[in-house]
Amino acid sequence: MSAATRPDPPVAAVPAERADHYSYTAYADPRMAENFDRVRFGGPIGGLLLETQERVLLEFLGDVRGREVLDVGTGTGRAALTLARAGARVTGVDASGEMLRVADDRARREALAITFQEGDAHALAFPDRSFDAAISLRVLMHTPDWRVCLGELCRVARERVVFDYPATASVALLQSIGRRVGARLGRRVEAYRVFRQGEIVHQLERHGFEVRRVHRQFVLPIALHKVIGSRRATETIEGILAAVGLLRLLGSPVTVVAERCRS
Repeated sequence: MSAATRPDPPVAAVPAERADHYSYTAYADPRMAENFDRVRFGGPIGGLLLETQERVLLEFLGDVRGREVLDVGTGTGRAALTLARAGARVTGVDASGEMLRVADDRARREALAITFQEGDAHALAFPDRSFDAAISLRVLMHTPDWRVCLGELCRVARERVVFDYPATASVALLQSIGRRVGARLGRRVEAYRVFRQGEIVHQLERHGFEVRRVHRQFVLPIALHKVIGSRRATETIEGILAAVGLLRLLGSPVTVVAERCRS
């Protein structure tokens, strides 16, 4: 465990009704943990994804020096490391001990004092408003109950939450439908969900938050850009689509920063 900034709270056990969901079982595989970053962030398009994620995260959170930030579903710790390098005091939570071992090794190699601990995004073991900000990237799309997870994110954040989701109004809808059909046919796939902007806004308002900014990544599927394999081609194509207004309408994934409403 890397040097901690707070005592470890008790770890919330994963209820039996969720334990066999792919979002828990797939990421508990040591091979998944070891290969996750290579698959997700490898190659020119993976590098572009990572750079964009880091830039948007820091823009949305602002100056994080000395701030307490919780990374929910931290996985291999990419976002947590970015924030720690920028001076934040970071705690990373994930249900997969295998993913956390990879994250902790990376933090140790960079001598970054990040606290990594196992926990369930549906029941975060922290008091209300115990962090300045809470983030969760590439998580809500996979969780069994995204509303509960978003509520927990808002509960523990004093000021801001940052999270992302694939949009219904995008080509991600087609891939999501295909994966859900595949899952019903017995294929081992991550049958993620897509979201309408209105339902995201509604859930945030229920917890006293309002959207401040959004960032939309691509019009075309990330998988297609990876097949093309050219960063220059991707930036050119997406630049043209953005110029004609398609990114604003169909861009996905969508990254959101929301702030707690002043009472």
